[in-house]
Amino acid sequence: MRGAFPGLCLALLAAERGARLCTIIHYLVRGQLGWFGLTITCIVPGYAAQLFSILWFRTDGRQPSCWLLVLHLLQLGLWKRYWDVSRTAAKAGDSVHAGEVLMPLGDVCVLRLLEALLQTLPHLLLQAYVVVAVDPASFIPGVSAGMSLLSLAWALVSYSCFTHLMKPGHLCPPAMAILCLLLWRTGMLGTRVLALVLFARLYSFWVFAVAGAHWLLMSFWLVAQQTDIVAQPWRWRLFNCLGGALYIFCYINVRPGPSKHRMAVFYTVSSRGIQYCTWV
Repeated sequence: MRGAFPGLCLALLAAERGARLCTIIHYLVRGQLGWFGLTITCIVPGYAAQLFSILWFRTDGRQPSCWLLVLHLLQLGLWKRYWDVSRTAAKAGDSVHAGEVLMPLGDVCVLRLLEALLQTLPHLLLQAYVVVAVDPASFIPGVSAGMSLLSLAWALVSYSCFTHLMKPGHLCPPAMAILCLLLWRTGMLGTRVLALVLFARLYSFWVFAVAGAHWLLMSFWLVAQQTDIVAQPWRWRLFNCLGGALYIFCYINVRPGPSKHRMAVFYTVSSRGIQYCTWV
């Protein structure tokens, strides 16, 4: 595994953060303090991923220094992890052993997916609502929503590539396969986000009832699958809750083995739910 993959993740993360900062400044300059406050609020849940990153550093036997704590306080902890993986891969070259890069890369892929779910997704929904329902001429929020959509899709693709690499005998997927997977994830997420935003525009707060019902259904479905990704009971419950929220927007495989039947059930239920909401 060369350093290009984590380097690309780092560049995309930087572009997303830059667009988000421009959006915050945009609302502040225009005096739209309500949207400014909501955009700032979307940043706060991202500290959960930073906290897990610190805890995992300690679990790995690495005592966090003051500089490392400052980086996580500034929400740059994942940047540090991507940078470490890139340096390790660059120094080792083609002779790198799988464990030297795969495990740190897996940690940061999981953390990035968690951050994308807790921080990037709410920001995407908020900016998409602003562009669609409030001010269609808003250029900067539109760009920020697009970058958040791409970053969220890439977080899912990165996680999928990591799980693929963890299987015995599997190599990194070719660039065209990764590109196709990215386009598929982007299209799926984009249509779901647009459907929720349009529903919120027409029915206001009823969108929370629809999303909540979908979240509960998907969470119970994850529980029924008896996933064993995490062992501790409270972490298992947290994983099911977060996974249920992610399943509102797209499918992600959490169990080993063929997943075509589970995917068929998921997309059948999801498509029927969207058709029912549209009919109502």
